[in-house]
Amino acid sequence: MMSISKGEIMKALVYHGERNIAWEEHPDPKILQPTDVIVKIDTTTICGTDLHIWKGDMPEVEDGRILGHEGVGTIIEVGEGVKNWKVGDRAILSCVSACGECEYCKKGLTSHCMNPEGAKGLGWIFGYMIDGTQAEKVRVPFADTSLYRIPDGVSDEQGCMVSDILPTGYEIGIRDGGVKEGDTIAVIGAGPVGLAAMMTSALHGAKRVIAIDFDDNRLENAKAKFGATHSVNAGDEDWFEQVMALTEGGLGVDVACEAVGVPVTLQNCFKIVRPGGQVANIGVHGAPVEIAMNKYWIQNIRMSMGLVNAVEGERLLQGITDGKFKAENLVTHHFDMNDMMDAYETFRNAKETKAMKVIITQK
Repeated sequence: MMSISKGEIMKALVYHGERNIAWEEHPDPKILQPTDVIVKIDTTTICGTDLHIWKGDMPEVEDGRILGHEGVGTIIEVGEGVKNWKVGDRAILSCVSACGECEYCKKGLTSHCMNPEGAKGLGWIFGYMIDGTQAEKVRVPFADTSLYRIPDGVSDEQGCMVSDILPTGYEIGIRDGGVKEGDTIAVIGAGPVGLAAMMTSALHGAKRVIAIDFDDNRLENAKAKFGATHSVNAGDEDWFEQVMALTEGGLGVDVACEAVGVPVTLQNCFKIVRPGGQVANIGVHGAPVEIAMNKYWIQNIRMSMGLVNAVEGERLLQGITDGKFKAENLVTHHFDMNDMMDAYETFRNAKETKAMKVIITQK
């Protein structure tokens, strides 16, 4: 085992119960398993899931847990069983930890990794079951199968988007949504994950991308920077007619992506998808949703949903280096790591601050 780390105390964003987080001193992480590495976090960010934890929506998160599941950093310590990484290497951390050996990992369903970390059958563990990335250092389990190398020409902030937001939008919305060359798709919700779906639709050759939201500024942004070809304000009385007029024969979109997580947006996806099309649910729903199955079953509509597996990092990095999309466009604010609490305040008040992804760096 090699190490260039020093000291025993670091700073980290620590959860202490509902709406109680603090940037405070915390013991340095240690190698616990031979397949672990310790990473000095150079760049991290905040996810909507972190806000769910802050609000107390996930009571299984323990008092004292370090939050965060996205980041780019430098390896400073390597476990004896790690084969592909060495001290000094820089890496992107996947939001989903994958042992690479269990039945689910071999099927590419890493979100249900049966690893011994945290909860069995749950691949998302950073900032949830184990300490996360909103800290000066983090322990990374299963390093050989849970890290990505940073290609030349990819910045830290671009790489940080490959931890979670881009894989979520792409894998759950575009790939699993079955988007094909020449398709017309609609994305309801022009927030970060919806924009991630729009921009990565370029990887599948979507011909027409319709952004749907209540916010005209977000809609203009979707067209200017994220690959949307058309936009419709969901507050317009004739929003439905506007969407249908943009589809072939007025029959509906090939794929409708839900990227909000409230019942009405998912229900609206079923309204605008054509017979034989697909609804791809990306949003995290906190309440049951009633779907009129008596109406839609006869239209041969497919539906997909799920937790990101984060297995498409290489393809997404290639998309960035090839110039197919600009991941950095998701970033709106920058903070120093010692201003973590200000970063959270900005992200929590996104409606006023117009924040999407906030980048937090350690100097």
